[in-house]
Amino acid sequence: MEVTRRFFTAIALAGLVLGSAAQAHDDAPPHDTHRIVIQVSDDSPGTFTKVLNNASNMSQYFLERGEDYEIEIVAYNAGLHMLRTDTSPVLERVLSFTDSVPNVTISACGNTIAGMSRAAGQDIEIVPNARVVPGGIIRLMELSDQGYFMIRP
Repeated sequence: MEVTRRFFTAIALAGLVLGSAAQAHDDAPPHDTHRIVIQVSDDSPGTFTKVLNNASNMSQYFLERGEDYEIEIVAYNAGLHMLRTDTSPVLERVLSFTDSVPNVTISACGNTIAGMSRAAGQDIEIVPNARVVPGGIIRLMELSDQGYFMIRP
């Protein structure tokens, strides 16, 4: 009798837990806006091409579904070369990217810019459609705190 009572108590508790979990899932608010951040920290043209392709494909997907989205590409360390006007092997595509793909922001790490400028002995120039943020890692942390889904190709 005691074993049977414990068995039914365990079943009842499991049902309560599962029911609560299902209810919590059903009550979860839908995404108002999909938020994605893509981290770029190496100077591989192939990797950066994948980043731009991924951002473009996500943009097209959300636009076709009529869903709001924000995509931010954050470049720092060696990845900043993709945004430099003098070293980017994908310069033409980067220059036109934010005009052709809506709701995408490109951010360049200010710390990396300062370090590269010191190493070059002069100010380096980045593409005009990129904005400078104080630090790439700090920006990634801020976006993570704001609920952005992080991708690192």
